[in-house]
Amino acid sequence: MSDRRRWIGLVFISIAVALIIVDSTIVNVAIPSIIDDLGISSTQVQWVQESYTLVFAALLLVFGTLADRFGRRRMLVLGVIVFAGASILAALAPTGDLLIGARVIQGVGGAMVLPTTLSLINATFRGRDRAIAFAVWGSTIGGMTAVGPLLGGWLTTYFSWRWAFGINIPLGVIIVVGVLLFVHESRQDAKGIAPQRIDVVGALLSVLTSATLVFGLIEGRTYGWWLTDTPPAIGGWTWPFALSPIPFAFAITLLAGVGFVLWGRRRMRRGLSTMLAFDLFRIPSFRNGNLAAMIVSLGEFGIILSLPLWLQNVLGFDALQTGFILVALAVGSFVASGFAGAFGNRIAPVAIVRVGLAAEIVGIAGLGFVIAPDTVWGVLIPFLFVYGFGVGLATAQLTGVVLKDVPLEQSGQASGTQSTARQVGSALGIAILGTVLFTTAGAQLDSRLSDAGVPDATRDQLVSQVVDSSGAAIAGLEADPSTVSVADDAKIAFSEGTRYSAFAAAGFLVVGFAATLSLGGQPPRRRGGSDDQGDDELENGDREEERTA
Repeated sequence: MSDRRRWIGLVFISIAVALIIVDSTIVNVAIPSIIDDLGISSTQVQWVQESYTLVFAALLLVFGTLADRFGRRRMLVLGVIVFAGASILAALAPTGDLLIGARVIQGVGGAMVLPTTLSLINATFRGRDRAIAFAVWGSTIGGMTAVGPLLGGWLTTYFSWRWAFGINIPLGVIIVVGVLLFVHESRQDAKGIAPQRIDVVGALLSVLTSATLVFGLIEGRTYGWWLTDTPPAIGGWTWPFALSPIPFAFAITLLAGVGFVLWGRRRMRRGLSTMLAFDLFRIPSFRNGNLAAMIVSLGEFGIILSLPLWLQNVLGFDALQTGFILVALAVGSFVASGFAGAFGNRIAPVAIVRVGLAAEIVGIAGLGFVIAPDTVWGVLIPFLFVYGFGVGLATAQLTGVVLKDVPLEQSGQASGTQSTARQVGSALGIAILGTVLFTTAGAQLDSRLSDAGVPDATRDQLVSQVVDSSGAAIAGLEADPSTVSVADDAKIAFSEGTRYSAFAAAGFLVVGFAATLSLGGQPPRRRGGSDDQGDDELENGDREEERTA
């Protein structure tokens, strides 16, 4: 494949990544409009985000492995088609439940796309070119995380929240055409490695582990963490036990997780395929890097749920204004890509990751300190910029650290594992930080109304009204002269919930920073001597792979 064609192909691969990442954030600023239009509850708000992220995380390993065996480009194109088709269903959804269903299908398409893009880059580029390609891939993720809210705000304000999904259709067509024209097919058997049967049991256990864990974290505040508060009902059947279903869900998580590991190790000893590349965990950079990536993602993306809700429902910004405020994240991320490009050859990648995480901690903790009902938007910009700068540094370089020692023939499975670690972290972040937000806001509002002498029945109704609407009810309370004081209390309570959510995110990032200390770090190789010889060998390997493929 010509050098020019490879780089043009990277452009379309990056657009595919942008499509998937934007859709995970574009919905955030549209949520208040969706609440008004479809009347969804706060639990459904979490599921609109979580259903996509959960299915995404649960299926990454499956499709990463399938892409290795049946063609990475083929899987990428199919995933974009599924994703675009589900976007049509989401744009036309008449109810919250159908919107959540469409998001589930989008998650399937996204899981087909993300690990495939990474494994295509891993198989296409070598040496210094691979480092640049990884930087482009990672910077795309960091930048699109913030561009999504801006695009969603513009579409929601001037058109409709439904166009936040409709925009995926023309982008999907562009990606499919570009990938077919400029991206070379790549698969595991290109070097004579025969594909093996898919580990169906392992796939089911991995899905069950992820699904029950996130279900328990999101629904715990609704059904009760230990004893049943509100029994779940399906049709005419109602949960009959005093013990909440949440402990059962967590028990299934534990059993399925242990079963997944034991089953996978057993298959590996027998020389059979596994969903998770257990042998790769013997590589220190892969093992420790994945642990760090999961913890970091937990802190990075969970806060993106709460900030747009607070900006719109407490400070009163519309969706477009919210998007403009959050664009400071994108600016910081793009500045970070330039920084990484300038210093990436002189500073060890792990050191750049640590600088990025330190910036994220400063940015998100700073937001926690300034969040209040009367916060001026200009105060948020510096902290959002610093936070985005950190995301841009950490995301790109951590990917390279995780995959740098992985054999080429296992790149798809390794990419799927790495992406799964990130997405599991993101799913947990949305679940945990969303629960922190709504639980804290509800408790704070209940306490303030109790101190004001509001009767129990009225107090419970008001708290449920604010929490179940994710804060959207505050505007209505403020418009009614009889409930203005309640609206003021609700703004304070929702701000406190957002503050605690930010501090929790900062705490997870501190743990992620500590996890990177186990990665060690080697300075980048200098040109000359044996290094040039190594680069020549990599380039020869590229040519040999092209002839074989």
